[in-house]
Amino acid sequence: MSSEHFFHTFTGRQKLELIQGDLTEQKVDAIVNAANEHLMHGGGVAAAIVRKGGEVIQEESDTWVRKNGRVSHERPAYTHAGHLPCRYVIHAVGPVWGSGDEEIKLSQAINGSMAVAEQLGLTSIAFPPISTGIFGFPKEKAAVVFFHTFQDYFRQNRQSKISLVRLVIIDQPTYQVFAEHFKQGFPNN
Repeated sequence: MSSEHFFHTFTGRQKLELIQGDLTEQKVDAIVNAANEHLMHGGGVAAAIVRKGGEVIQEESDTWVRKNGRVSHERPAYTHAGHLPCRYVIHAVGPVWGSGDEEIKLSQAINGSMAVAEQLGLTSIAFPPISTGIFGFPKEKAAVVFFHTFQDYFRQNRQSKISLVRLVIIDQPTYQVFAEHFKQGFPNN
């Protein structure tokens, strides 16, 4: 894994980090799971989270879906984190590429995750590159959506209690794409 990382500070106190690493090892208040609308955590990031965090995450997810129905892009679900070093897992449904309005849906999933973190009173959150794996969202387009969404979020929520947003990418090719866009978006970092 690369030790290289980038960061940007908003409004003097809210920090955005981009790192290459394992999402399931992040010591933050919550990590975001790239989920499907049924919260069936069978592959990708979701499966890794359940493997490391324990079946309690899938059990709580099943309960959430029974009570609330399918999860939408705008309204992520959340569960406790089991054995992970964070407190919560926020389950955000990213769009499948080709489903229509993908960039809007990805932005909604990111904003919805931030809103859940705010509701839970959290100060730190880590995201994977939602939808860029098996959902097929082009990495370059996703990088732009992530950075614009984070910028807009902190511009509109200057009093946010969230002091750290970390974007964690495990594979080098995806990390390189996001790093390039990060450098373009925040050239002074």
